[in-house]
Amino acid sequence: MAVSQNGGSVPEVLPHISDATLRDSAHMAGVEFGPRDASVIADLLVKTGVSLVEVGMVSGPSSKDADLVLATHETVGPERSLTLVVVRDRRQVEEALDEALRLGVRNVMFSIPTSEEHAALKLASPSSKYLINVARAAIEGAKERGFHVTFSGEDGARTPKERLVPYVTAGFEAGADRFRLAETVAYLSPWQMEEKIADLTAIDGSEIEIHSHNMLGMAVANSLAAVRAGARWISTTVGGIGERGGNAPLAELLTSLRIIHGDTRFDLTHLTELSEVALKGAGLGEAFQSGPTTPHAFAYELPGQLTHPEAYETLPAELVGNSRELRVRSRLTTALVKWALAEEAAGLDVAAFTAWLTERQETSGAGLLDRDGIRKAAVDFQSL
Repeated sequence: MAVSQNGGSVPEVLPHISDATLRDSAHMAGVEFGPRDASVIADLLVKTGVSLVEVGMVSGPSSKDADLVLATHETVGPERSLTLVVVRDRRQVEEALDEALRLGVRNVMFSIPTSEEHAALKLASPSSKYLINVARAAIEGAKERGFHVTFSGEDGARTPKERLVPYVTAGFEAGADRFRLAETVAYLSPWQMEEKIADLTAIDGSEIEIHSHNMLGMAVANSLAAVRAGARWISTTVGGIGERGGNAPLAELLTSLRIIHGDTRFDLTHLTELSEVALKGAGLGEAFQSGPTTPHAFAYELPGQLTHPEAYETLPAELVGNSRELRVRSRLTTALVKWALAEEAAGLDVAAFTAWLTERQETSGAGLLDRDGIRKAAVDFQSL
């Protein structure tokens, strides 16, 4: 490695940035960006020098994020956009890929759980062989349709080397273009991250990306450690907003690259405006605080995260005096409502109530709902 002006080592190849503000942050409980937000944020990200704007999630036909994806494509083009495709089984993936094609997506990122715990929850099997077969089928199907393919290791940071390396190797053999290690559950120190990434960059033909969460406050440090080990891409979000303590914050990451590595490729003058626009669109006020003590740290809007929190949390909310909560606006599902109502769901037509509440949210401006808000709404529904 070369040496920068402040004495820090410069990677042989400086990393590209993939920003997930319009995808990971949109999964943050209660945060919903609109098409106008997507256009403005995507434009500013590209002007800053971000290589890819990650937007939306597709799990099957009629994606709820279609408007966000299309708005981003119109603003920066599909070549500068990337959309997450959920992987659960072959038929579901085929339908999701067809939906991505319909939306004009050219770059897909497969979300595939690699740890035994997450694979058992989401693929209904902890088998490493089954995991590899599912990934191979998804990657081959995407390449046949002409997509550029990034495949992930969801919960990859906790996936043992003997399980992760064969999976990543098989993915590249199937034709994938890039692998993203997702530190879904903040777990590694920078020196552990460097070792983890080194195992992956040693794979022939590999191109590696790091996507780190900030629950332990080390997302930027872990991202830089990944680059030191040969990672070519870093995933960020504006202001660090996102699930589980947030993600690697774009501004801090880019300024670190500037100071530590002498990296002048990025136009940093857009960063403050980006933060203001993103935080306003997310409804988070003037600043987002990362870490385990904020109201957002243990707030969820996906039923699986509420029913299996141990799969997503390095430490329980109670350990830091925090609490686990539901926060949602319009992304209501019957499973989420059942969790909120618990025993109060008995005797209630949950499907009808969910449809009624979804419509009420849409007509009233989609205010933030927590568990108590859903229970109060159920009382209103039963009185009709």
